Amino acid sequence: MADAPPFPRSPIPLAPAPEPGAGEAPPRQAGAPPRLAARASRWLPALAVLACAGVVLRFHGVSVRDLTVFGLYVALGLALPGLLWIRVLYRRAHALPEQLALGMTLGYALEVLTYLPVRALGMPLLVVAWPLGTYALFIAVPRLRVFWKGTGRAGRVPVWWSWGIALTVICLIALVAAGFYRIQPLTWPAMLSSSVDMPFHLALVGELKHHVPPTVPFVAGEPLVYHWFVYAHLAASGWITGIEPVILLFRLAVLPMLAAFVVLLAMVGRRLTGSRRGALAAVASTVFVAAPSLYAGSVSGLLTWTPVYSWASPTQTFAALLFAPVMLLLLDLLGNRRPTWGWWVLLTIMIVAVMGAKATYLPLLAAGLLAVVAVETVTWFRLPRQALAVLGLTTVCLLFAQFVLFGGARQGIVVDPLSIVRVTWRNLNGIGGTAEVPWQSVLGAALLCLLCAMIAWCGVLGLLSRPRLLVRPPVVLVLGMSAAGLGAALLLGHAHLSQGYFLQASYPYLAMVAVYGLATVIRRAGVTLRTTACAAVAGVAVALAVRVLFGITVPLGPGQDGIVLYLPYLTLLGVVLVAVVVLRALRQSGRRTCALVLCMVTAAGTPAAWLAHLLPGASTSPVAAAPHRRPAADAPRGALAAGRWLRAHSHPDDLVATNVHCRRGFENPCDSRTFWTSALSERRALVEGWAYTATNMDRWRPGEVAPHRPFWDLERLRANDAVFQEPSPDAVRHLHERYGVRWLFVDESRMKPDAQLWTLARLRFSAGDHSVYELSGSRVASRQPG
Repeated sequence: MADAPPFPRSPIPLAPAPEPGAGEAPPRQAGAPPRLAARASRWLPALAVLACAGVVLRFHGVSVRDLTVFGLYVALGLALPGLLWIRVLYRRAHALPEQLALGMTLGYALEVLTYLPVRALGMPLLVVAWPLGTYALFIAVPRLRVFWKGTGRAGRVPVWWSWGIALTVICLIALVAAGFYRIQPLTWPAMLSSSVDMPFHLALVGELKHHVPPTVPFVAGEPLVYHWFVYAHLAASGWITGIEPVILLFRLAVLPMLAAFVVLLAMVGRRLTGSRRGALAAVASTVFVAAPSLYAGSVSGLLTWTPVYSWASPTQTFAALLFAPVMLLLLDLLGNRRPTWGWWVLLTIMIVAVMGAKATYLPLLAAGLLAVVAVETVTWFRLPRQALAVLGLTTVCLLFAQFVLFGGARQGIVVDPLSIVRVTWRNLNGIGGTAEVPWQSVLGAALLCLLCAMIAWCGVLGLLSRPRLLVRPPVVLVLGMSAAGLGAALLLGHAHLSQGYFLQASYPYLAMVAVYGLATVIRRAGVTLRTTACAAVAGVAVALAVRVLFGITVPLGPGQDGIVLYLPYLTLLGVVLVAVVVLRALRQSGRRTCALVLCMVTAAGTPAAWLAHLLPGASTSPVAAAPHRRPAADAPRGALAAGRWLRAHSHPDDLVATNVHCRRGFENPCDSRTFWTSALSERRALVEGWAYTATNMDRWRPGEVAPHRPFWDLERLRANDAVFQEPSPDAVRHLHERYGVRWLFVDESRMKPDAQLWTLARLRFSAGDHSVYELSGSRVASRQPG
């Protein structure tokens, strides 16, 4: 007797039903000429995406050489070898773009897992062994050669589907160009206008380029207990392509991730909703719908998390891409598809990759799987063994990450209920700092944030029209993850609001369930596509009208009462109630009224999503920040040239001392989020900026401003600064012999006019306001007294 399926049959199958135009093409008659034009037209959406990306990147400073090399690297070093392994491990019929997206994602994972040991052995270029070995294996082994041609027939993809996905990617490219490239220059000193996190990421890329296991490059000897796999990928791509890390990080690396992520979201959405139309709506909702912001201006907090991606957080984007195949594989499992050995291998690889890509995903996955196990056990009175196996795998990886990869450090995460709500309220009211917020305001702000979340994801209520759908394992998985994400965001505290990433991680899949519920109630109510579109347009129009009508700019100015912050949302709620009354007065059925109102309310979050994409520079930290951009006359010059010279003329293990510890313009109190020395030179600094180190974050407590905390090792800091503040032979000798410092990277604009470092150390390079000095043993000894 065959084993029972791992889960009972769902009332609506997970596999998408055949749609008009989605079947296989009719066989061509013998002797008929090849339809070259028709075949070529299938590639037009992909060619449009590539052309758009190429034009945008060329316009924003990427050379033709870098574009060509990077394109070949993505195609031949990631996508194609990954595609071959996908066809071996995951034998399901998919269209070629879907196979390529899966292959590229697997390529990222295998590249990172290959780079770590070869970099540790001192042979980073050996990372090319995995794609070259793949090609050799699939050519030499007869049984593997068949996979060059693919497996199975996925059928012809509808043209509207291909163009829908392509236009979504093109919109994202346009938003990246308008919202990030436009304000992120590649030259110095304009580069100082970057978000404070960008040099942090660049410094970690340099660290992983030269060291595995890595440490913190801006505080020598500090362990790097962080999710750093994306930096390993960027380091590997730098070794393979020879492209500057700053070009990879600021321009190239994230774009193919976004394209593959959109395709994978479409695959997940098609499995979850059961149709291509529902999947395309789910992708659009994920990218272009957010919690509505009915204010002008930007503010940090719970209302500002960008849908899909944040260029300022490559760890989030990389992990989101790696996690999408995990969800796809789990939908196979939860949809009664019996897993094969290849399925388990692929799932294990992706979960291991997610483990080091972002710390937020595995806890959410474990919570979702626990919810599935609990619901299935209660519903069917038996334990779902395969879900328990995946939960066990997730738990093992989670424990390994927490206690080995992250060293047990809490990285500033504390239990501080509603801290993100308090920060949101402070920033909305222009209070700033760490001022105490009355409990009445905290409660009101919490209700406001939850109301915004309900507006964005109210489509989930549509599942109530068929309550049995709420216990479908895929729906339970997503709702369990989303509940855990919202709970973590509201329960935990962090100096830089990083608890919000728990909510953002589950965002795409909750949006899909919302679309699934919306589609369910629309279908049962018999609402036409035209009527649905009209309701959505009405929702967008109402949101824009309310925003313009009230004209509230945040943060509020002096003397403005915080009560005005509630008025736009109360007005929107009132409009919804009026719409319900009007529809019922027109004798619309309750189900039809519900469908139209849910469409209108969901669409109200569309303007906020576009603004969130176009304003990536909005602060996400409770630290009050002045404008990033500095006048050219005020910015120190020559740092990029000095950093490149030091990189070319020093050993990766050489230690550097610098006189820059605070962001320019934020010296009193010192904002220690400065990382440009290690970022530009790719060398470790004795002490540079310490704000994001595990030691500093573990010492942080709610009510403090983490970047303003003093450095914990005062002896080291005094020894470092003595060379620049009171230079003497003894100070130089102590820094060289006690700490092993070989180089001084000096911002001369911060030095005293009478300081004469050239008499104590050898001046090797100077450009603008920056100089590089070398501390050699003979030089230091010759300056000893007597």
